[in-house]
Amino acid sequence: MTSPDTGGPRVDDVLRVEHISKQFGTVTALRDVNLRLARGEVLGLIGDNGAGKSTLMKIICGFHQPDGGRILLDGAEVTLRSVEHARSLGIDTVYQDLALINELSVYHNMFLNREPVILGCLLDNRKMRRLARSYLDDMGVGIPSVDVEVAKLSGGQRQAIAVARSVYSRSKILLLDEPLAAMGAKEGVQILDLVRDLKARGEVSIVIIAHNYAQVLEVCDRVNLLQHGSITYDRPTARTSLEELTDLVVAEYRNARARRPG
Repeated sequence: MTSPDTGGPRVDDVLRVEHISKQFGTVTALRDVNLRLARGEVLGLIGDNGAGKSTLMKIICGFHQPDGGRILLDGAEVTLRSVEHARSLGIDTVYQDLALINELSVYHNMFLNREPVILGCLLDNRKMRRLARSYLDDMGVGIPSVDVEVAKLSGGQRQAIAVARSVYSRSKILLLDEPLAAMGAKEGVQILDLVRDLKARGEVSIVIIAHNYAQVLEVCDRVNLLQHGSITYDRPTARTSLEELTDLVVAEYRNARARRPG
């Protein structure tokens, strides 16, 4: 098992998390987390349920405040006061539930809470339609019409809309929380292709929480394993394998079983 890099900041690090800890009452969610994300990198974050992955993401996106440690963006220490503050600094999150409104059209969802207006109060629907169509086409997202209600789209299409919304709101760090959960193989391929396209552009750095290690190896540059509130494994995906990642998690499960009384 390899330890994460805890050296000094690198020039190409867009995000660095150092010695982050978080407790909820008597429960320690994060102990001493060190994580770095290079500019244009796709990082896979894996770990068993309850390992602290979602808590870490919520700290990075400003939803939770850490009890200890610090966060650096482009080498400068920041205190993320809220989700809105994190977004203003270029950090956005796409959750499993997507935060889309099913009854609204694709283009209204693309500009939710940041709609362009004319005459100070009227929604500029023509501009939203045009930009939504342009954004989705530019990213290769196959949506037949931006006027269709989101409820009528597939899970993969809805996920793609949520990702596109974050990318074109000028996010420089994108956190994807289980983007492929509950998706079929065909829909999953669409999202993996989207991540590959974003990686090729190099404009957005991405952290993906995932349980499917094969998909992590397919699109990520590096993988971190979170166990018992700490990152215990940090390695380029080119230097690991599906078997090694599976063995690490299975070994942890077996150790947990062995520690149970009786």
